[in-house]
Amino acid sequence: MSVIARWRKPSLARQEAIFGFIFIGPWIIGFLALQLGPMITSLVLSFTEYQIVAAPKFVGIDNYAKLFTADPSFLDALKVTFTYGLVATPAGLVLGLLIAILLNQNVPGLMVWRTVYYLPAVVSGVAVGMLWVWIFHSEFGLINLALRIILGIQGPAWLAHPSWALWALIIMSFWGVGGSMVVNLAGLQGIPTELYEAASIDGATWWHKFWRVTLPMLSPVLFFNLVMGVIGSFQYFTNAYVMTGGGPGRSTLFYNLYLYKNAFQYFKMGYASALAWVLFLIIMLLTVLIFRSSPLWVHYEGSVKGR
Repeated sequence: MSVIARWRKPSLARQEAIFGFIFIGPWIIGFLALQLGPMITSLVLSFTEYQIVAAPKFVGIDNYAKLFTADPSFLDALKVTFTYGLVATPAGLVLGLLIAILLNQNVPGLMVWRTVYYLPAVVSGVAVGMLWVWIFHSEFGLINLALRIILGIQGPAWLAHPSWALWALIIMSFWGVGGSMVVNLAGLQGIPTELYEAASIDGATWWHKFWRVTLPMLSPVLFFNLVMGVIGSFQYFTNAYVMTGGGPGRSTLFYNLYLYKNAFQYFKMGYASALAWVLFLIIMLLTVLIFRSSPLWVHYEGSVKGR
């Protein structure tokens, strides 16, 4: 067969490659037009002064210099976001794990309980925010009502006091713990029962089983939830926007909320783009640190520690 004939009749592998590119073509076009393109544009805009109504004006690294030297709101937004992440993320991981362990037991109505705990994780963020505004109401909210009835004390003005507003949002974050709970539950059900049987034969208590079997075998799942939790804490926006708007004062001015205000309230698109890229670098750095630490505490079945 001549070279021209072979070119006109592609091989099976070439046909599969052609069809593969045809099928992934829409995704590639969408990625280039809707993700990579805007990312490159925002990087360019981060070096400009751009207020939408006028053409962008190149200012070099002035936007980045202003962030760290002349913008106290930026530092406040970092402080609020880091505080939220340091408290809500590990607490959510522990709570999700405990609920998953409970729902991994053979109890009546198990499917109903799993649905009940997971359902809040898929409810609209705005609807959840409006619900919790009433729950945290200083006079008619369920939390303060329970404090008055059970403990006989008057609860604080949760969302109206700078000392309590952030803690209210941290408490509210446990509402969506069902997402990590489902992932943990799947990991628990993937642990071989033979390991627990062998531990029982060796005289292990429930604590030794949990510490020596459950946690090591579940560590890849915990690693995944940790990475997603850290990323999610730095992308926190909806509830703060709906419930507090960043107040009172700047006590709940999350980083994403401050970025949004600069872009769509103050129309400082260049400055907001610089904020976005600083956020990207922070998330990337934290993710790299977590990945670097994973060999110390993440166990993969069949792997040899130290490799």
